[in-house]
Amino acid sequence: MTAASAVHTSSITSLPLLARGKVRDNYAVGDDRILMVASDRISAFDVIMGEPIPGKGALLTQMALFWFDKLGHICPNHLTGDAPERVVTPAEVPQVAGRSMLVKRLKPIPVEAVVRGYLAGSGWKEYQENRQVCGVPLPEGLTNAAKLPEPIYTPAAKAEVGEHDENITFEKTVEMIGLDLATRIRDISIAIYKAAAEIAASKGIIIADTKFEFGLDKDGTLVLMDEVLTPDSSRYWPAEGYAQALAEGKNPPSYDKQYLRDWLEQATVDGKPWDKTAPAPALPAEVVAQTFAKYQEALQRLTA
Repeated sequence: MTAASAVHTSSITSLPLLARGKVRDNYAVGDDRILMVASDRISAFDVIMGEPIPGKGALLTQMALFWFDKLGHICPNHLTGDAPERVVTPAEVPQVAGRSMLVKRLKPIPVEAVVRGYLAGSGWKEYQENRQVCGVPLPEGLTNAAKLPEPIYTPAAKAEVGEHDENITFEKTVEMIGLDLATRIRDISIAIYKAAAEIAASKGIIIADTKFEFGLDKDGTLVLMDEVLTPDSSRYWPAEGYAQALAEGKNPPSYDKQYLRDWLEQATVDGKPWDKTAPAPALPAEVVAQTFAKYQEALQRLTA
């Protein structure tokens, strides 16, 4: 896909716009469905980049559909099974085709359900300070990128666009949404992660961590929603580079946004290191191409 055909921001005028997230633009289809368009926007450090990653939205959608299909036996999902192209005008189909899902309208639960199977990112930083991650105690002697004895659930409170999600304890989620719902979300999230990690491992991919979002339908059923197990919401590592990285105490090479984050850590704005607030540094063409290639390889390996 060329930069000219990339969709940084969709403009569907035949449907009411509900919200624009970091990546997805959501439109109302009646009062019971949502057209979810995955744009080619990319965010890092909760800042949306000015340049799109052409083709990224379509890749994310394909990967999410792959996982929804594989994991439907564990938890119902928000897909309606209807074709997104049918709810827009013919002129708007190019913005929608291949990058959209027509989904049920749910009551979203304000908890990001994060599951970690490996010690990485903010979890590694916190572990170094207090041998815990989000209030979950962990054994001594773990190193960067180490596999955890068991996957752990480390939820976050969902933030507004442009704000940072806040890591919280399981007890805090109980305060927010009640014991029954908090427990079900935790247990289902860990079950989904374990099933997905096993599938990915058979394709030579490690899913280090991921986050899920859930909503309730009109009957009160818990439903998996938004995206699932994409490189935007998960840390993907190729299995073949893992052992060496672990031995060296480094972050393993990854198929996710880590490449972009690493570049941004070295980037400057007006001669000074970028302070991780908008506007982001302009992305060179090479960074755009390499970021897309990481996403593409992950999808190709998973679906091969």
